[in-house]
Amino acid sequence: MKELVLSIDAALPQTQCTRCGYPDCAAYAEAVASSDAAINRCPPGGNEGVVRLAAITGRPVQALDPGCGVEGPLTVAAIDENWCIGCTLCIKACPTDAIVGTNKRMHTVIEPYCTGCELCIPVCPVDCISLEVVSEQRTGWDAWSPEQAELARSRYEARKQRLVRENHEHEERLEKKARMKLADLASHSMHTDPATLDRKRAVIEAALARARARKVADKGD
Repeated sequence: MKELVLSIDAALPQTQCTRCGYPDCAAYAEAVASSDAAINRCPPGGNEGVVRLAAITGRPVQALDPGCGVEGPLTVAAIDENWCIGCTLCIKACPTDAIVGTNKRMHTVIEPYCTGCELCIPVCPVDCISLEVVSEQRTGWDAWSPEQAELARSRYEARKQRLVRENHEHEERLEKKARMKLADLASHSMHTDPATLDRKRAVIEAALARARARKVADKGD
């Protein structure tokens, strides 16, 4: 089963666009391998993508599901610097970290890293993001090379690892702060009533216990 999932995933363009109805290409590959999803739900792969998946799975070729979108050319996002307000929402939405910028500063797109997934467009509050066609008349896999797909995959995986690391570091900071408060609660609180301090202590201890439980669960995974 694992080998089948890997083969299917390798036949996908790795745009991570979610148009198939799954959170990423790997999840769609797993669904196809387990027969929970049809092989015609990837618009970026287009008709050629359906043919590839049919050859791998042994299923008959189907027309691309119009409910997922249509086959089209490769596009990249472009941000209008005159309208960008630096909200960072597009940065958070980008699956390949193709958008750079900081809070309240203009953002920009690193074109080679953009998969044209379109996920940044609906989150932009000022509609300053547009798509530019970069493959002329070529569509589907004719517009998208295996090298580009592999780059997109590696950047997506790197982003997932970064988010896990940043979340872990954030939780570590919160835990350290909580332990510091717990060590000398009276000096870190505006309250002096012993009963109130006991309740706050119980809340902090419960939060630390949940943090310890999450760490144990993460190690188990």
